[in-house]
Parts: sequence; C-alpha cells; structure tokens
Amino acid sequence: MAYAGADLLPIGGAALASDPRVLAAARAIGARTGVDYTNDAVVSALLAERRKAAHAAQHRPLAWVSGLLMAAAVIWGVVALQVPTLDRRTAVAAGPVLVVAIAMYVHVRKGWKRELLHPALAGYRELLGVAVAHGLPLAHVPPWLEGRSELPSEAAYEPGKGATPIPSYRKVDPPSAPTAAAHAPTLVPVPPKPSAVDEYERIADTGGWHDEAGCLLIIAGAIGAGWAWSETEPIGYGALALIPLAIIVWLAGRNQGSEKARLRAEAAEYVKAIAAAQAAGAQVPELSPQLKKLLHGTYAP
Repeated sequence: MAYAGADLLPIGGAALASDPRVLAAARAIGARTGVDYTNDAVVSALLAERRKAAHAAQHRPLAWVSGLLMAAAVIWGVVALQVPTLDRRTAVAAGPVLVVAIAMYVHVRKGWKRELLHPALAGYRELLGVAVAHGLPLAHVPPWLEGRSELPSEAAYEPGKGATPIPSYRKVDPPSAPTAAAHAPTLVPVPPKPSAVDEYERIADTGGWHDEAGCLLIIAGAIGAGWAWSETEPIGYGALALIPLAIIVWLAGRNQGSEKARLRAEAAEYVKAIAAAQAAGAQVPELSPQLKKLLHGTYAP
C-alpha cells in the first residue's frame, strides 16, 4: 500500500520543546548541522529529500549490473561443472566476474551508506536518541532512516537493526515539576483511537492461510478421486467432499480479507489524523506494531 502517513514525524517540534534539556540539545545539534530540528516543516522536507537520495544511491544502475553479474557468474560456474565436455578451468573463469560483481556491490553499498551518514541525518538520529533517553516517545522510526529494509518483513519495523541505527544513551531522570510546567507545550488533543482501529490491530497479523488451505484441499480431493478411479475403490470418491470444503475456506478468506481491507482504511485515516494532530502541536504516543507496519507499507494491501 502507499505510505499511509508520510507527514507523521518520529517526534514533533512541540514534543522536543516540552523538555528544556532536549530543546537545548536540538538547538546545539541544529547549530552544528545547519538544520532547525524543532521546525516540523523543515524536518519533513529534510527526510523526504534524504530518503530520495538514499533510495537513488541504493538502486543506481550499477546495483542492477552487479546483481546480474553475480547471477551470471554463479550460473556459469555451476553449468561448467555439470557439463562433462567442459573442464574446471571454464568454471574457474567465472571467478573474476564474481569478484568484479562483488566489488560493484560493495561500491554501491558504500554510496548508499554515505547518503545515510549525511550530517543532517546523523544529527537527527542523534537527537532522536537524546529524546528517547529523556523519556519522550517516538511515534515511529522510518526503516530507511536506520538503513533497514523497506520490503515487507519483520525486520522492516524493528528499530535498532539497520546499518545506521538511532544511538542509545543512558536514561535521564525527568525534569523537576516546576521546570516541566514552565516548558509544557500547548495542549493539543490527540485523536482518540476508534474501535475499528483496535479491531484492525487485533486481526492485522491473522489470516493469510485460506488460499493455501483451499488449494491443498482441492489437490487432496483430486488425488483421492484419482486413486478411486484407478483402483476401482468407490470409497475414494468420498475425497470429492473436500472440494466444497475448499470453496467454503476460500469464501471465508475472501470475507476476512474484505473486512481487513475496510479496517485497514480506518486505520490509515487514524494515522493521518495523528499526523495532523502532531503538526498542530500534539505530543503523539508511539504507534502500535501493527500501525507501524501499515505506516511503513509492510502490510500487503
């Protein structure tokens, strides 16, 4: 699905300003990198620009060439070893091609990581680490920001697992009550979570087996009927009863999929509402794992 809440930042400027120590860190890091990290519009533009640059570096033509050369070298070596008329020297000749392909891949990866280590991004990750250490929640952490895969997978939404993770710092005690009150942000309400979103979170990770189960039932029914025909055993035709059962399973899966799609749309609207509240100055909570997957596009539509 599309990026459901591209405007939702890991943390908003109002939340950063809620703790004077974090605000001071934001200003110090910003003075070093030339970025006003308390300005949500500036941060949104920065993340969009750097994400595009990192993606371009990771998927440049050289990356595709290196992949094709690796595949060609491996196939070349395997085929050369399997064909009796070819000697081992033919297989060994694939070695230099593989070395060149690996060198290209390493060069591409270095370029991609160089983009992720851009001073403005490194400063932002440092600030996020400071915010977490001071007890400020991050609504989410975009996978690409930490150098994690953006493909649908469990690792895609597990912070701290990528090439450029957010740094961890020692936890800091909360500010004193008078100091916290003096720097309290404007109280902008966070939209309440609709019951449909609660239901989506409950069922988001369920299902997905109906198509496979239906196919297995059809195959089992066909095998049973084929055995009954070949062995003249009428009892085997009872396996044909599995075919209506397969249809029932498929219908149940379709109904579940339709309901999940409806709830997914409700959840996407909720994430957009959270992003709007953050832009208005709300200190939004950390999203659930299911909503993070939805936000990062790691759930199939």
